[in-house]
Amino acid sequence: MIEVLLPDSVVAVETHGDDEADRIPLYPEEQAVVAQAVDKRRREFAVVRGCARRAMEKLGVSPVPVLPGEHGAPRWPEGLIGSMTHCDGYHAAALARATDLASLGIDAEPHAPLPEGVLRPVALPAERERLARLAERQPGVHWDRLLFSAKESVYKAWFPLTGKWLGFDEADIEVYPAPGPAPLGRFRAELLVPGPLVGGRRLGSFEGRWTAREGVVATAVTVPHP
Repeated sequence: MIEVLLPDSVVAVETHGDDEADRIPLYPEEQAVVAQAVDKRRREFAVVRGCARRAMEKLGVSPVPVLPGEHGAPRWPEGLIGSMTHCDGYHAAALARATDLASLGIDAEPHAPLPEGVLRPVALPAERERLARLAERQPGVHWDRLLFSAKESVYKAWFPLTGKWLGFDEADIEVYPAPGPAPLGRFRAELLVPGPLVGGRRLGSFEGRWTAREGVVATAVTVPHP
C-alpha cells in the first residue's frame, strides 16, 4: 500500500495486524521508552520498528535502535532518512538514503470519517469547501480523513528539514481525485509560512500521493533534492 506511493529510491515495509509483536526483540533503549506504556502501545511500537529494521536491512544497513527524538520524530542512522506510521491493524516504515531524497513522510489512518468536531480545527475554510465537492464527486472516499492523513505526512516531511512545528493551518492542501478506477491519487500542499531551504532553494510547496483500500487511507510526501 505505502510502496505504490513512493519512488523506487525508497524502501518500504508494511504489515497488517500485530501478531508478530511478541517475536520482535526490542533494544534496551527502546524497551525503556515503552516501559510504562499500555500493551497496545508497546505492540504498535515493536511492530513498526520491526518494519523499520527490515527496511534498513534492504538498504544494506545494520539494524539499530529507532528512538524518538525531538517532538517524537524518529532518529535514523547516519545517512538515512525515513518515516513510520501505524493505525489499527496496519504498520509501515519507509527509508531512503539521504543522498537520494531530502526528506519523506508517510501516514496511515483508518478509512472512516473523522470524529465529530475534528475537521474544523484541522482544515482551512477553502480546504473544507474542496472536500465537499470531492465528496459529491466520489462519495466512496472519506476525504476528511484523507486530508488529515495528508497533513500528517506533510508535517513528517517538514520537521526533519526545519526542526520546527507546522500547524494544521500553515499548509493549504488540495487533494486531487484518482484519475481512474484504482484508488490512487495525488495532493499538493502550499506552505503558508516560509518553507525550508533545501540545497539553497526555499520550497514553497510539497507534493504527495494517496491511496485508500483495505480499510486504510495512506498518504506519502517525498522531497527531492533540487
